[in-house]
Amino acid sequence: MTDAAVANDLVLRHGSVPAIRRSSFAIPATGVTTVIGPNGSGKSTLLNAIAGLHPAAEGTIEVVPIGDRPRRVSYVLQTTKVNEALPISVREVVTMGRYATLGAYGRLRQRDREAVDEAMAHTGISRLATRHLHGLSGGQRQRVFVAQGLAQDHDVLLLDEPLTGLDLPSARAIDEVIHEENARGATVIMTTHDLSEAQVSDHVLLLSGRVIASGPPSDVLTVEHLTEAYGPAMLHVDGERFFVDDPAHQPVEGRHVHRDRTIHVESPPSDHHPD
Repeated sequence: MTDAAVANDLVLRHGSVPAIRRSSFAIPATGVTTVIGPNGSGKSTLLNAIAGLHPAAEGTIEVVPIGDRPRRVSYVLQTTKVNEALPISVREVVTMGRYATLGAYGRLRQRDREAVDEAMAHTGISRLATRHLHGLSGGQRQRVFVAQGLAQDHDVLLLDEPLTGLDLPSARAIDEVIHEENARGATVIMTTHDLSEAQVSDHVLLLSGRVIASGPPSDVLTVEHLTEAYGPAMLHVDGERFFVDDPAHQPVEGRHVHRDRTIHVESPPSDHHPD
């Protein structure tokens, strides 16, 4: 199997503070990879390293080329906060995804406009094209930023907690985009707090200051591994089901949470059914 990214004895730090201790792993080029772990486990730092934004303190992490060309990476950060005084439209935000190819002063070509139109259509925001970003809901903003990532030419799509805190329609729209990207051959790597999201992915990296396990969900999402990652006080086992009881998993009124989600209908890959 071809790998999209490979890490050997990787160590990541924030100054002198370790973020990820020595770890080696590979992320397959096919399918959807979820990166899961408790708050502060190094998930976002790892995505930053894959994107080339966070240097390795020790060891290496490499995005594997495709033949004789680099594998192109598009990164959607975990934020929907904007400057309320910034008069920028949805279409202008999505168009920024083309700047990686055009440069800051490049002129939009027909194929650039088509890429923007396609990205907005895929995320269901075409009707919002002329709306100002500050006037959108959090879920709509997240769709805009995902569309910006789609508009950029890419072979790898990095998504930092794209479904966290979203209303169900926005969560479904982004979930559909993830599967569409996978179907067209792109590598999707996303962080999540949602065990059920990880369970239906193709590959899982479980972090807790290091990579505790890497592989298919049935091999990674075990009681033993999850207890090591989250601690026995947070992991609750109820017969054949288990869930993690930490602040990121607590239900908030009107927010998409994995205990109540209805996005996925796939059969679970193992005998354990995360709640």
